Amino acid sequence: MAIHIKNHAHFLIFLIIISTVSSISGASNTTAECTRPIGGCHDKPYAQKLKIIAIFAILITSMIGICLPIFTRAVPALSPDRNLFAVVKAFASGVILATGYMHVLPDSFDALRSECLPDRPWHKYPFTTLVAMFSAVLTLMVDSFAMSLFKRHYALESGEQKEVSNESVELQSHCHGHGVAAEGSDATLLRCRVVAQILELGIIVHSVIIGLSLGASNNPCTIRPLVAALCFHQMFEGMGLGGCILQANYRAKTNAIMVFFFSATTPFGIILGLVLSNVYSDNSPAALIVEGLLDAASAGLLNYMALVDLLAPDFMGAKLQAHLKLQALCYVAVVLGAGGMSVMAIWA
Repeated sequence: MAIHIKNHAHFLIFLIIISTVSSISGASNTTAECTRPIGGCHDKPYAQKLKIIAIFAILITSMIGICLPIFTRAVPALSPDRNLFAVVKAFASGVILATGYMHVLPDSFDALRSECLPDRPWHKYPFTTLVAMFSAVLTLMVDSFAMSLFKRHYALESGEQKEVSNESVELQSHCHGHGVAAEGSDATLLRCRVVAQILELGIIVHSVIIGLSLGASNNPCTIRPLVAALCFHQMFEGMGLGGCILQANYRAKTNAIMVFFFSATTPFGIILGLVLSNVYSDNSPAALIVEGLLDAASAGLLNYMALVDLLAPDFMGAKLQAHLKLQALCYVAVVLGAGGMSVMAIWA
């Protein structure tokens, strides 16, 4: 069952990327554009050089970020059952939380409240919060249905016709803070894999939009700080996702696939932006609507995952509840991670 979830998630990721690209690339041909003043910083040849640098810089930092937790298996001090791992994971979870609230959600507001869109309905109704809210509910549905399917599967495999008790499921359902999933029950393993897959889905939806917008821009004054901010952004966000992948205890092939999807999505978006730069306008109404709605959905997903699947299980779990000093240190790590990403919102 976990294999089916993994395959469906990657197929859904592929479909979202393709539909996003096709919708945005065709926007300028189907809807009238809204032009804005370019300003004094417009240099297409120099911007293209910066974008080539950005492709490799973001690719490398993304790979470093997501691979660091995965390769910590060989470092005893950073194994999932150690205190240091809990602190690092809390920091990375804070980064993901801030990504949803401080980066993705504001981008959706900017797109759907743009002056290039008609006053009705886009300026008269908060579509961003509506989509984000139902995205969080949909994520909860996927989470709960996955666990319900497991409970049925577990009962049949164990030869029991009765449902698994709520207490048993609660103890098994949280993979965070209890070591690598393979060392626990099948329920723990499934839970970790669902979390990792859904989290990656939310991250890369926003990543492809950022990459496409960066690749289509010809403003070096905007690109320079954005590249630096995105490198840090991808590294820390990758650490959070890498920690989830580590606890899901995938095989090497699956780890490589997830690392590839996360690391290559933003560079892939930049390349597409370069190719489509002559036909794509990030100010066209259709492009703004597509970007805004996808960003809102991604924000709801990321906010749910950060609070419900990453932070709450750890802080309400037995390990941190039994060690108040470690709990306080993890709170400091969350604030530092979220605060650092909030500062980066000045540039990206």
